[in-house]
Amino acid sequence: MNRSYEVMFIVRPDMVDEDLNKLISTLESSVTSSGGTAKSEVWGKRRLAYKVAKFNDGIFVLFMIEAGGAIVHEVERRLRVTEQVIKFITVRTDEELKRLDKVKKLRDAKKKVSAMPAAAAPAPVTPEAATEPAPAPTTM
Repeated sequence: MNRSYEVMFIVRPDMVDEDLNKLISTLESSVTSSGGTAKSEVWGKRRLAYKVAKFNDGIFVLFMIEAGGAIVHEVERRLRVTEQVIKFITVRTDEELKRLDKVKKLRDAKKKVSAMPAAAAPAPVTPEAATEPAPAPTTM
């Protein structure tokens, strides 16, 4: 069963662009050859919040995968043994996407109800009609 994952990894700041592109293409080819889909975004060089492996900066790469768990496990293994990668994290995003779709459907349904024309909407109860006394019973 294919699920959506985001893998964020940070590589050394002194890594050459050609080597970075080669690493990304290797990861993408390993995912696509196993039957998944992959997209990547290079976010560029950014300052780290704390030192990681004696580096204050790093090149951030976001790698989006739609595949099974075994493929993601293989990508993580490759990142772990790659010397240029100093940090990585994998997050499963398909459950969050389902939750956001559900919230969006609820909002759309509420908008449809509030956008109904006045004739189709139920008439509001006025305070005068609610406090009007009931007619007195007639006796024979």
